[in-house]
Amino acid sequence: MEPKKETVRPIIDQVHEYVETRLKLVKLEVVDRSSTVIATIIVDLIVIISLVLTFLFASFTLALFLADCFGSYWKGFGSVALIYLLIGVVLMLAKKPIERPIVNILIRKIFS
Repeated sequence: MEPKKETVRPIIDQVHEYVETRLKLVKLEVVDRSSTVIATIIVDLIVIISLVLTFLFASFTLALFLADCFGSYWKGFGSVALIYLLIGVVLMLAKKPIERPIVNILIRKIFS
């Protein structure tokens, strides 16, 4: 009995198959990363919307509480407006130390 000779495929066929496999892999990686990014964005938007609504209702609650304490609606809502004005001024003055960690978090999130 003679051993069967294996036919060796030409190198061009092997390269062609390798390129097709690599292209499929790249497509799958792109789909995986893009779906992960989209899912992260959707979850982050839901969290942000929830936090904004919580903040909004907490602001109204604080304003109504202060209005009850001061005996006047304009004093209660004006006090809340002044509190937010003070927070805004403090954030404007301390912009640089706050900005850098936020930029780092966003860069980490983009490249993860």
